Amino acid sequence: MASDYTRPHYHQFSHSLLALALLATGIYLGQDILVPLAMSGLIAVLLRPIENRLIRLGMHKVIAISLALLLAIVIVAGLAVLLSMQLSDFADDMPKIRQNISDSFGKVRRWIRSEYNVSYRQQEQYIEKARAQTMETLQSPSTLGFITGPLGTLTLVPIYIFLLLYYRTMLLHFVVVLFAEKHTDRVREVLSEVKGVIQSYMVGLLIETACVAALNSIGLLILNVQYAILLGVMAAILNLIPYIGGLVATALTVLVTFSNNPELSVILGVVGIFLLVQFIDNNVLVPLVVASKVKVNALVSIVGVLIGGALAGVSGMFLSIPAIAIMKVIFDRVDSLRPWGVLLGDQTPEEAGSNLFRLPKRRKKAVIVEVK
Repeated sequence: MASDYTRPHYHQFSHSLLALALLATGIYLGQDILVPLAMSGLIAVLLRPIENRLIRLGMHKVIAISLALLLAIVIVAGLAVLLSMQLSDFADDMPKIRQNISDSFGKVRRWIRSEYNVSYRQQEQYIEKARAQTMETLQSPSTLGFITGPLGTLTLVPIYIFLLLYYRTMLLHFVVVLFAEKHTDRVREVLSEVKGVIQSYMVGLLIETACVAALNSIGLLILNVQYAILLGVMAAILNLIPYIGGLVATALTVLVTFSNNPELSVILGVVGIFLLVQFIDNNVLVPLVVASKVKVNALVSIVGVLIGGALAGVSGMFLSIPAIAIMKVIFDRVDSLRPWGVLLGDQTPEEAGSNLFRLPKRRKKAVIVEVK
């Protein structure tokens, strides 16, 4: 059989495309199993240093894993309690918020009638039709699965994390022996770099989320916006979805703020605060604490987020960036896939010092002057 280096270029390219298509199909069909497992893998890599330190202190492996997992659960539970306290205050003000929304909705209906000559009866028919379609969607089995899915995921994720940490060496050994012995060193190098990328990404993401939540909350408190902490933390959590989460968080915050305080100056202040925080996040926090090892260009990141959302919903959007970073590490180490690694990276030929797209300097022709 001919080696990869003697095969035609289109042969290798078609195999690469076929492998990516099969991978995408597998993720789409098995997302209910793969997404919680991938989430658990990211958290397990994040908890690995804590487990390792506890083992060095003389603890048994099972106890060390259990304590590391318990620490993560306590942190998440504390955040959930903080949000629930804010949500209880939000629920108490729901009648007032509902009345404000109703008043604003009445103004919108009057504006539509005067500008577009659509009667109240026609507007009610449109609203009733949309409401019926929404209820039909909510009552469908797929929607019930979407609602109950997170409950099952919350149960499976801690179990997956524990088992991934416990059987870590066996899984790594499986990956190493999966390839020929001559590739052992390269496989170990890839695994080590993948672990470093995931740990760097997850730690940086936690720091970035905490900073964004603090900046959002401080800005909203300065504007005297109700539920400032709740909205700031929720916006930071939504910001975990690259590029799209920030827009959703801004729209949600503006809607809640408008229902409580419809003054234009406050609404513009909220938008200004979120734009400023996004600017700081994109130009300071992400380059310093997140993108130090995740070298993926912005175009591939946006396309990857959209593809992840199409394949696995919101969870796919969140997992898209670390998945692309892992793929880049693998592509850079496989000769036949190295062009794909160049596509995913953020280093231009000029930054790499390549002369590929530089025009060669023209040589000056010698001018011979005949002296008569």
